[in-house]
Amino acid sequence: MAVAVAPAKEQSRRKVSCETCFFHCNLLCALDKTPCATYRPNTPEGLRPPRQMRLVFRQEPRTHVAFAFPSAQEQAARFR
Repeated sequence: MAVAVAPAKEQSRRKVSCETCFFHCNLLCALDKTPCATYRPNTPEGLRPPRQMRLVFRQEPRTHVAFAFPSAQEQAARFR
């Protein structure tokens, strides 16, 4: 089983503004000076995709089943 772990919170602490956005700095932004959902930091390397969460595999075994189908007797009792 894998668990997703969020990346470090370095980027969330930085101030997001149009002046630091890749699209604004390269004259690709169509909005009027408002931070938007497509914000990407302007870096010398160019446009990079946002970091994705890492998968970390659990070491301990599961102690119980997450879901079990009802038995035939339990299903029959529902429709009486």
